[in-house]
Formats: sequence, C-alpha cells, structure tokens
Amino acid sequence: MPLLDSPPRSRIAWCVTGSGHFLEESIALAKRLPAVDLFLSAAAEEVLPMYQLRLDDLKQQFRLVRDRTASGVPVGMLYEDIYHTVVVAPATSNTVAKCAFGISDSLPTNMFAQAGKLGIPGIVFACDTEPVVVTKSPHEWVTLRPRRIELANVERLREIDFCQVVCSPAELESALDARLRELSLSWNTSSS
Repeated sequence: MPLLDSPPRSRIAWCVTGSGHFLEESIALAKRLPAVDLFLSAAAEEVLPMYQLRLDDLKQQFRLVRDRTASGVPVGMLYEDIYHTVVVAPATSNTVAKCAFGISDSLPTNMFAQAGKLGIPGIVFACDTEPVVVTKSPHEWVTLRPRRIELANVERLREIDFCQVVCSPAELESALDARLRELSLSWNTSSS
C-alpha cells in the first residue's frame, strides 16, 4: 500500500495494539486528527470488534495497514518520509515492554523502533501506569493492579529517544495538540 502520493512528513502513523483500555477514546482522538493511517497489530484486529469498532467503519475515515507480514513490510513506509509522528495508542503492557527493551516483533513495535531510528517523534499511551487501573473490558469495568515490572517498563520507556509516554486520554490529547502546534497543523473540525 504505497502512499508515495503523500507530501513529505504529512501523515500520522497511529498504531493500535490489543488493548481495550481507553480504546474508544483513543480512536475518537485519531478521528479528530488530519491525515491519519491506522497500523493494526493482529491483536488489535481481534480486540477492535469487541468494542464495536468495525474495520469497515474505520476504513471510512482511515487508511488501514494490517499486520500481515513476518518482516513488517509496511514499516518501509517510514523510509518514504511520509510520517511526521508515530502514535501507539493504546499500548498494552506487552507492547510497552517490547518497546522499552528494543524488541520489534509486531507492526506497532516495528513502527515504534524504526521511527526512533529515523528521529520521528513517537507518542505512546501506556495502559499500566498506576498501582490501580480501572478499565472498561468489553462487558464491564474491571480493576487491575499492574505489577512492579509493568510500572518499571513504563519508566524505562520514558528514557527512550524520541518517545513521549502519556498515561491518560487527556495527556494523549495534550501531547497531540502540542505536536500539531509544532507542525503548524490543527485538529479536524468536522464531526464525520
């Protein structure tokens, strides 16, 4: 899916993992941004329908890139100078750990690693950031207690070059707003 018709650094690569934690809020923010492509992990494709987010509906607003290759072929679009920002939101504790330790074995972790190597800023909305996390599962609200290892991985991720870690939808919106202002871009105002 080449996007060579896109002007240089004109798009946002938004990576979705298998987390349901503020998934609906994250997608709602992505919809308000200009020129976003969604990069879906295999786990994201399983989780999105659980939250009533259908791929056919998402295709109406986004270009969808799916994790269908063993070598992460879509990551090559980063080398085409299409993307100015890589967002991973929401990010599972598994994705956070992989990113924090430089493991790139899924589309989102590959995108994150290669973006950093290219100096493309990344924003990661980490899920397990507090001693107690209340989150919406597909059917009910649940209380989780992240372990020390998950909390430590978030802190380790904060040390990664070109990475900003956010811990709530409000922080994600603020980080995106700052990035848009830095690029002289603005939020979409249409309600589509």
